[in-house]
Amino acid sequence: GAELTYDDGDTELKTELCVLEGVKKLLVERCQAAWEKINRLEEVRFKLTLDINDKQESIELDKDQLTLDKNCANISYKIDPLRIAKNSLPYETWLEHSKYTKLLADNELADTNKLREAMFVMRERARNDMQAQRDRVDFSLRKRIYETQRARNELEWQLLKMREEMEKVQKEIKTLEDALEDKTDARKLCETRLENRTYRPGVELCQDEAEIGLKDEVMQLRQTQQDLMDKINCAKATYNALEDQQVLIEIDLGNKSQSLMTDIRCLDLRGRLKTGGNVSDTDRNIQLTQMEKEIPPT
Repeated sequence: GAELTYDDGDTELKTELCVLEGVKKLLVERCQAAWEKINRLEEVRFKLTLDINDKQESIELDKDQLTLDKNCANISYKIDPLRIAKNSLPYETWLEHSKYTKLLADNELADTNKLREAMFVMRERARNDMQAQRDRVDFSLRKRIYETQRARNELEWQLLKMREEMEKVQKEIKTLEDALEDKTDARKLCETRLENRTYRPGVELCQDEAEIGLKDEVMQLRQTQQDLMDKINCAKATYNALEDQQVLIEIDLGNKSQSLMTDIRCLDLRGRLKTGGNVSDTDRNIQLTQMEKEIPPT
């Protein structure tokens, strides 16, 4: 009914959806950047591992050469020992390659550190924005619940007063109907007296003071009856109007009660956002059914 309005709670809930969508988009972008950075780190780690293994193997080879002397059994003349080995690089190139590899790892680590800090800032900012918007929504819902409760209490008070007024009008209608019935009997009495006096014999059938008084009384009773009928009709119309208004108030009261229950249920459901939804269904059912005292302690 009229409770389906675009109030602050509805507006804040839609704003919260927009905030959540924006946060979701930013988090997806950060996750994508993090995955790309992980892939890049995997690549750099592979290069470092390969280089470290090569250097470790070279160190072991050089250590073996240090153990050789002129009395060793496995020394001999070699074919063209002064040749330059295939794929051999100058020392400057090796040194530059080593420095480049170290610099690459340092840059990636620094960039990763900045990315982690940015992700932390992003998480905290998203959490703060969501918490702030959540508080605004909860405040709007509590405000709406308070206003609905106040309106419902006002309607209940109006309904109570209207029922009391309807009882008064009903009693007034009963009093008027009793008065009308009393006047009806009095009128019947007067008209019967007038009719019976028409049977007076001879010259006794005259328009004396008694007949004139009875006729005046009949006229007054007719007017009184008409006035009472008008008042009864007016009172009944008022009662019918009050009854129609009562129906409208009851419908509005039912709508407000349903709206109040809906808002309270919505606020209770949003309570899970504060707990993170870690409450199990069993624990929730125990709380709802208030079975804590029935369950023996573990």
